[in-house]
Amino acid sequence: MTFNYIYVVGLKTMMELTTNSLNQINSTAVPDGNGHIFKYPGLKQSLNTMSIIVYSLIFLLGVVGNGVVIWVTGFKMKKTVNTVWYLHLAVADFIFAAYLPLNVTYKILGMHWPFGKIMCRLNTMVLFLHMFASVYILVVISVDRCVSVVWPVWAQNHRNMRKASCVSLCVWILAFILSAPCFFFRNTEKVFEKGKILCFNSYNTDNYELPSVIQMQKFRHQAMIITRFFLLFVVPFTVIVSCYAVIIKHLKRNRVLASKSSRPLKIIAAIIITFFLCWAPFHIMSLIELVKFRAAAPNETLVYVIAVGNPLTRSLAFFTSCLNPLLYVFMGQDFKKEIRKSILNWLETAFQDVEAHSHTHSKTEDTSQSKDNQI
Repeated sequence: MTFNYIYVVGLKTMMELTTNSLNQINSTAVPDGNGHIFKYPGLKQSLNTMSIIVYSLIFLLGVVGNGVVIWVTGFKMKKTVNTVWYLHLAVADFIFAAYLPLNVTYKILGMHWPFGKIMCRLNTMVLFLHMFASVYILVVISVDRCVSVVWPVWAQNHRNMRKASCVSLCVWILAFILSAPCFFFRNTEKVFEKGKILCFNSYNTDNYELPSVIQMQKFRHQAMIITRFFLLFVVPFTVIVSCYAVIIKHLKRNRVLASKSSRPLKIIAAIIITFFLCWAPFHIMSLIELVKFRAAAPNETLVYVIAVGNPLTRSLAFFTSCLNPLLYVFMGQDFKKEIRKSILNWLETAFQDVEAHSHTHSKTEDTSQSKDNQI
């Protein structure tokens, strides 16, 4: 009885600690401060259905859109510094989109994870690897554009593919290091009364009943949220806004560039607005969850806001994997020109094959009719 009691208390503690934004990727049942399940099953089911539809849509658009970007920038376009940035950004978004079917399956099965502990950990690590890699590549693109506009001579002499590849590699290494804790803090647990396997954050909970261990769990949880808020939003957004503010100021001072700056300024505005609108709600919701966990008494309003807000803000943040190709690549004239050229070449080849096949088929029919006439 003592062991069972400790186990149940420990499991409830773990589930209470897993209602942060990371765990909500794979959970729609939000415990309140007393460990009760969210009290609106109809709304919960609707949100779960919405997440399945949105994740499936992001998977399709992300795989196709980023696949096209990888194909064009990696194999069709001339290799430049910009194509290096776009290629790595597309790879990060493509990897994330390719893993989304695991989360869709998890939700369809009613929060049952059939893929094992390693995939549970790897799935979450890939999610945050994508977040860090894509956000920091966007920062690199912003800094690179700023340098190219403000110091064009220096950029022309020092910007090259080798340095761009090295910077991209450093971004991936940094993203891997920052997302590594997600692998170690993720675990699976079988719920005996339902026969389901949950995938959630454990934060190394070995002695569940000890108050000191529970405090350590809460500290790690809070540290993860605050760290991600600054490293995934505050710092990148500040750098991006600062870079484009300098670019706009420089363009307005230069009369030659100012006459041609209408389109660049619109793209810059779209980049800043999209980044803020997609990522700000996601991190704000994480901070709201932090307030909930620090509260001495359960707050039903916060529980409701988190339960409704988490699926919506996650879907919005994940949708950046589809928007990145549109904002950073498809707006480029060279890329669109190469796309049209590739599509036309593909259609021309396809039509030539069809025409050749039809010609061969007609020739065969003519030969057959000639032989019949001779007979």
